[in-house]
Amino acid sequence: MANLNTSLQTVDIRLPVSSLEAYIQYVQQIPMLTPEEEYELAVRLQQNNELAAAKRLILAHLRYVVRVAKGYLGYGLPLADLVQEGNIGLMKAVKRFNPALGVRLVTFAMHWIKAEIHEYILRNWRIVKIATTKAQRKLFFNLRNLKKHLSWMTTQEVNEVAKDLGVKPETVREMEMRLASTDASFESHSEYDDEETSYFAPAGFLEDHRYNPDKQLEQSDWSEQSSDTIYQALNQLDERSQHIIQARWLDENKVTLQELADKYHISAERVRQLEKKAMDKLRTAVEAIAS
Repeated sequence: MANLNTSLQTVDIRLPVSSLEAYIQYVQQIPMLTPEEEYELAVRLQQNNELAAAKRLILAHLRYVVRVAKGYLGYGLPLADLVQEGNIGLMKAVKRFNPALGVRLVTFAMHWIKAEIHEYILRNWRIVKIATTKAQRKLFFNLRNLKKHLSWMTTQEVNEVAKDLGVKPETVREMEMRLASTDASFESHSEYDDEETSYFAPAGFLEDHRYNPDKQLEQSDWSEQSSDTIYQALNQLDERSQHIIQARWLDENKVTLQELADKYHISAERVRQLEKKAMDKLRTAVEAIAS
């Protein structure tokens, strides 16, 4: 099964349906596998890397993914996306399934299906990540289920949850605060917002100075004037000094002292001296032109 990780990516499980409702109806009609059929297919997949066997195993278990995904509708995320992520978990489970363990694939796959859905929820439920560590993720899903029946938890309830989940009470309280918070829109889009309430949206009081037309024009003029001044001063140097300054400071691909030394058949130290002398002359010439 060395190449199974990449091979499974080529399994075509596209179904001839055009909507989520049709998809759900279609997968419910796919025949389930008997224990013997499932074992035979899993062995063929494990021993021969047979993609046709992988496809049949996946298709027969798509109905379970839909069932699990529907349990997470309370997070306000599209069911189609939850199903898609669960299908990814199912394929990972099929890849890792060992028929010799003596358990059914559906039992083994539940962990992988839920894990992928959990990851998707944590990535997309809020703009800012609400849970990052393993303990926070476990707390997020358990606490949200508890909060369906509770308002703000008392200290005793916080301590009980912390004890049950093996985390600190402070962690439980912090997660409770995160669950109670909501994302704020940068701009106010509600038709009922008036000028006063719209002001409190971040777009109402945050300023962006990066693209100020006046400053851009001023900076452009200053850059153009500075370049003209430098090149006027550069023209007052001898040809070799001009080339050293150009090669060492102005060209995109700058050269080393040794490369210039090889070109002019002198030492690198002599090039450094010429560079310093040329820079002094250039500075004096720029000051004279600018004044």
